[in-house]
Amino acid sequence: MLALVCLGSLAACHGSGGRSQAVAGDTAALATPTHENHLMGEDRSATAGDQTAVGVNAYLWRGAIDTLSFMPFASAEPAGGIIITDWYSPPTTSGERFKANAYILGKQLRSDAIRVSIFRQIQQDGQWVDAPVAANTAADITSKILARARQLRTDAGAG
Repeated sequence: MLALVCLGSLAACHGSGGRSQAVAGDTAALATPTHENHLMGEDRSATAGDQTAVGVNAYLWRGAIDTLSFMPFASAEPAGGIIITDWYSPPTTSGERFKANAYILGKQLRSDAIRVSIFRQIQQDGQWVDAPVAANTAADITSKILARARQLRTDAGAG
């Protein structure tokens, strides 16, 4: 029995390379970039905390996670800088739902280093159909993400 449990544990770890994967709904794990390659977990490099190991700005990543956390996460990939939410229906609105995708595109904390796409559906005759999104919605969310990222950088004393 013990051998079966050990085998199951090893199989669950296979392919992870010793790294833990964040799961949907675990915003604490998603929001914290890891520094696995640094002694004692400290990054003392010139860019300490400003970027994750693969070139995604950590402040933009955390800002996006924080800003979109009111929606359920379908997928979040820190290494690639991709956040995909599941459909979210505002509690005050029935028959309407939204979904967001955020892509961190660079290492710098700049507006062109993030792209946000918003999708909207409305319910018609019991079916969800695509509907237009207000023109400023993606820009407003992008601005909120940037503001949060800048606040995180200021709070960290990095800028």
